[in-house]
Amino acid sequence: MNAESETARDTEGHADGRGDRHGERPPAQVAVVVIGYDDAAHVTDAVRSALAQGPAVREVVAVDDCSRDGSVGLLERLSASEPRLKVIRRRANSGGCGTPRNTGLDAVTSPYVMFLDSDDVLPPGAVDALLAAAEGAHAEVASGLCVRRELPSGREVPWQPRLYALHAVVPRPAQRTRLVHDTLCVNKLYRTAFLRAHGIRFPEGRFPYEDVVFTARLLAAAPRIALIPDRVYVWHVRRSEARLSISLDRSGVENWRARTEACRQAYEVLLGAGQKELARTARAKFLDHDLRMYVRELGLRDAAYRRAWWELTRAHLAEYDADDWARNPAAPGRLIGRVVLASPEPCDLPRLRELAARPARLYPPYARAADGTPVWSDAIPQVLLEPLRARPVRALPLAVDAELRPGARGTRLRLRLHELYGRVAQAGPETVDVEWRHRDDGDVVVRGPSLPLAPCAGVPGADETAGSAGPGGSADPAGRGDSAGLSGSAGRSGSAGRGNSAGPAGHGGSAGSDGTWSAETAVDLPPLAAPGVGIWDLRLRIRFRDGASRDVTAHALTGAGLLRRRAVPSARHGVVLVQPYATHSGALALRVAPGVRGVLSVARARLRRLLH
Repeated sequence: MNAESETARDTEGHADGRGDRHGERPPAQVAVVVIGYDDAAHVTDAVRSALAQGPAVREVVAVDDCSRDGSVGLLERLSASEPRLKVIRRRANSGGCGTPRNTGLDAVTSPYVMFLDSDDVLPPGAVDALLAAAEGAHAEVASGLCVRRELPSGREVPWQPRLYALHAVVPRPAQRTRLVHDTLCVNKLYRTAFLRAHGIRFPEGRFPYEDVVFTARLLAAAPRIALIPDRVYVWHVRRSEARLSISLDRSGVENWRARTEACRQAYEVLLGAGQKELARTARAKFLDHDLRMYVRELGLRDAAYRRAWWELTRAHLAEYDADDWARNPAAPGRLIGRVVLASPEPCDLPRLRELAARPARLYPPYARAADGTPVWSDAIPQVLLEPLRARPVRALPLAVDAELRPGARGTRLRLRLHELYGRVAQAGPETVDVEWRHRDDGDVVVRGPSLPLAPCAGVPGADETAGSAGPGGSADPAGRGDSAGLSGSAGRSGSAGRGNSAGPAGHGGSAGSDGTWSAETAVDLPPLAAPGVGIWDLRLRIRFRDGASRDVTAHALTGAGLLRRRAVPSARHGVVLVQPYATHSGALALRVAPGVRGVLSVARARLRRLLH
């Protein structure tokens, strides 16, 4: 038992790990370490999901990090009837997840070990699938698909699905550098002796994102890894909880400081082990994942947070070398990083938010240097956008404006596609496919028509030098512009780039003079109202002359009469409340609440916001 442990219950099952002599049960070889702190509402569900994995689980080690809410009592009562459960209570709270995981790892007696958080669960069959993969491939690590389950909606989003599309065996991590992108420790089965032989442990104490460093230490030891497409872990995301998990509580800048420190340590661990390609990939992952995620949320923070965040980010990125920036130089994360490094103060935040979206959107202005080279802006000409000229059209950060106006006589969607240094005209946009995807169930899709994209009248490419404020509605370099200025990007005239808020996204390409393409269609509300109260995300597919296509989201225009809730008459529901709105990344989405129940749900939600 760990020296810091106060109590322990342990009744060994089949200590020799051989299971039933008649061969009816597989050998018990796996330990599941469950950690928790003040999580009495969920911890027994987690433990039961581990015990329910069946006879392959020899022991479940539940480590309580000095809870005050009765969690230990619940666990000890459960252990009285379950001999495989061992309960360890730490004497003092560690402040993080690493120390209790290390405590559990020290207590494990099984050949293999997994980790489980108290607010998550293992789906049925997870342990059997991972164990079979590890033993079949003679691998030190077996890893499977984790899904993030949003609660209470139940919406599931797979984590790193590309990595787990097929069964695979990776003899050495350097042969599949994308392994660096999966920094979770919980969707994996580890050979216990391998972890102990290489001294692979979690950072101790209050160290958020401890699994980032643990995973780097694991990959640095070059294990043989088996990958499987099976769902092996359910990560519960409870955004409405009074106390958010460490990964969800990003409101304070200390969270960002902890993340950058974890990523820095991971890089140093990999580089120190001679894993140069993995180390480079870790830095690229930071730009593409971590940096973009936090940039999308900067608009939600106050000025003090933004300044502190900017300073921390500049300090972290200053450690990158020329090779880090040279790889895939047109990638959105690298462009964002270059802008942050180039400006000592926060700037162009609305435009950076658009570029951080998925898919990325590069919004005007499309500035050029004196020699015609594409650059980020007149204020930051040292950030070159020349690599965009070589990027295939299917990967370009195309910008599309969307304006949606619900009304009693029909709901209209107007779209405008921007030029991008001549690349769009060169590719020849022909049509745009429209679809609405249900937020809580991505399999529910309402497809609209395929619309012709009509070129707007005027001089192509005029917006490249218009000096437009872009998504901020202001040329203010600190990005303090009111996003209402976006309404102008749908109807600019001349080269000044100042918006005419009355200018729609065009009727058959008859309006505008900025080298853009437009389309318009009616939105069929009944299919969107059929599932009940819900949110729909707009998705577009732009098709080009040579058969290439690009999937994009569209920026939600704001301005007079836009993004307002409206009551639309409905023959089936009586009334449907419809509200277009902008997501955190600025994309257009649509809230739909049909009938009396829908109206009441909206009223209750508004009342809750007023009370809290």
